[in-house]
Amino acid sequence: MNAPKKVKYSILDLAPIIEGQNAADAFKNSVDLAQHAEKIGYNRFWLAEHHNMDGIASSATSVLIGHIAGQTKTIRVGSGGVMLPNHSALIIAEQFGTLESLYPGRIDLGLGRAPGSDQATMRAVRRDLSSQNFAEQVQELFSYFSENQEGKKVIANPGCGLKIPVWLLGSSLYSAELAGRLGLPYSFASHFAPELMMEAIHVYRQFFTPSIHLKKPYLMLGVQVVGAPTDEEAEFLSTSVYQRFLALIQGRSLKMQPPVKSMDGLWNPSEEQYVKSRLQTSARGGPATLRAQLNHLANFTGADELMIVSDLYNHKDRLRSFVMAAEALI
Repeated sequence: MNAPKKVKYSILDLAPIIEGQNAADAFKNSVDLAQHAEKIGYNRFWLAEHHNMDGIASSATSVLIGHIAGQTKTIRVGSGGVMLPNHSALIIAEQFGTLESLYPGRIDLGLGRAPGSDQATMRAVRRDLSSQNFAEQVQELFSYFSENQEGKKVIANPGCGLKIPVWLLGSSLYSAELAGRLGLPYSFASHFAPELMMEAIHVYRQFFTPSIHLKKPYLMLGVQVVGAPTDEEAEFLSTSVYQRFLALIQGRSLKMQPPVKSMDGLWNPSEEQYVKSRLQTSARGGPATLRAQLNHLANFTGADELMIVSDLYNHKDRLRSFVMAAEALI
């Protein structure tokens, strides 16, 4: 029997807002989580850009990255991701150049191409919907980070000459191929879009070309985790996750709801099937179950790193879940 693949483990935080609380409470919890993560060996702490979602407080992603980095000492902090089409490449270069200058060697820039919102919000964010091609934006961003700025009329300052790791993120095959062709590390969003996971992994590795950024493929997978002392308690706590996915498809508030003894009456059969299909690569259970599930995912996919998502109603339950995920992967 092959030994379990040892992978790095990191955190994706959406700064979830709990029912009855507000964004300030969410930010306090994020700082507390990041500080705990740093102590128990997590590699990086990423925050995701979303807009017009009342249960997610990480909309001003670059600002929050700076806040978290300022409250920690060693853990890498970054975006998982910044939705590049929402911004000019110059602004992102300047923002992350500023972050890297403040916290040298600790900042990651993960890029996505989805709007991080609905169509109406996308119009409010972007104004001009005739944005340039995503691949062109990525290349423009790299030009601002380049050491060679000779003859250029527009320079990112701070930004130029800084070695900020750039990742491509995605839930489809487009970003997998682009990350491979550009020789960049790739993170697949299997925590909410698992159906294309294996195909995306194959595409990324198939198209990977060594670059100045990376000599061989580096794959990270997002994974939903609910850890608890027993499998039964983990399934109970998971009902908060079920309710959030259900609220998303029903267009209701995304604030985290308390767990319930049964989801009966809250969803119909088609909604139940859809929600559970979004969570087919998740890991839920007590210590033994969690260890088996997470290590199976790592071995099966050959992932180099797992990006753990664990949004639970009670902050103490959430901290425990992340501790258990780390213990399962040590």
